[in-house]
Amino acid sequence: MKKTISLDSRKAGVLVLILTLFLIAEVVQADFIFGEPTNLGPTVNTASGEGGWGGLSISTDELSIYFDSDMSGGYGSSDLWVATRATTDDEWEQSVNLGSVVNSSSRDGSPCISADGLSLYFNSNRGGYGGVDLFVTTRETTADDWGAPSNLGSVVNSSGGDYMSHISVDGLSLYFSSTRPGGLGNRDLWVSTRATTDDDWGEPVNLGPTLNTSSNERRMWISSDGLMLLLQSDRPKGSGAVDIYMTTRATINDDWTEPVNIGSPVNVSVISDISPVVSSDGRTLYFSSYARIGNYGAWDLWQAPIIPIVDLNSDGIVNSADMCIIVDHWGTDDSLCDIGPMPWGDGVVDVQDLIILAEHLFEEFPPAR
Repeated sequence: MKKTISLDSRKAGVLVLILTLFLIAEVVQADFIFGEPTNLGPTVNTASGEGGWGGLSISTDELSIYFDSDMSGGYGSSDLWVATRATTDDEWEQSVNLGSVVNSSSRDGSPCISADGLSLYFNSNRGGYGGVDLFVTTRETTADDWGAPSNLGSVVNSSGGDYMSHISVDGLSLYFSSTRPGGLGNRDLWVSTRATTDDDWGEPVNLGPTLNTSSNERRMWISSDGLMLLLQSDRPKGSGAVDIYMTTRATINDDWTEPVNIGSPVNVSVISDISPVVSSDGRTLYFSSYARIGNYGAWDLWQAPIIPIVDLNSDGIVNSADMCIIVDHWGTDDSLCDIGPMPWGDGVVDVQDLIILAEHLFEEFPPAR
């Protein structure tokens, strides 16, 4: 039975406050579902295949997307490419090869751009400590060319294979997949940390049995607040051979919850949906998919909107009743009401959640597609 909540003077005052904040606040995100994916189009995707060797990475401003491809015009069996656009409302321009300074005659893939856009991490089998090693190329400014890549060294790279890195927003944690000894499966997720960006990377640590299994865990992405993590895995009972999974935690000091398959409409390929990356504003999931209906090639890059859910009492419309529910749970960690500032919440019900709800006042839910 639904709870009926009346407005008292305290709640009315908060409603006035939030309506004022609504007029001045930047757009932020609510609790979410993944919407219907769309292909990034023929300026990015080709008949050759994009994102097949580790996938993609999106810049903080979402105006540059880096990916691996074996399309013609490259230097090896797989190269690193970038596509750009003037604004997020524009179509992607024709992709450009990063050139012979970055790419080699070997297989280069799985790019990850740093938050400041000045470091690009990737994996390559051009030679090093194992079959595949992690490398980084840097530049002084985003207007400069990329410099010659450097191997991340024997602490990070092992005698086996090290792949698919993800650099944290502060540049102090490097997540990657590895076949090194000490894992739970053939490929596990590991993290190496450093005190400052001028320090060397420390000894990698396995992310543990909640995230890793006896199967293969590969590319992962973690949110800037450290509270949500996406990973790809071929663990049993998925939608395809490899699927995307999600896990969250209340604070960075808490354990991760058991990863759950994010399901349809993202995981629909009977083969593989991989390389999840969420935009910095939490609004869009980017990923790579194999043999998906609508692909231009075997592997294509796709995006899916993250649709906010702010109809807290499930009556089909966002209104003052939903605001009252948030006010009644003020200062708690109630997961129903903790809908901001990012989709997965921040551990407390406060004005951030009211701002989000106000931005969707009088919208019907579920939204029309």
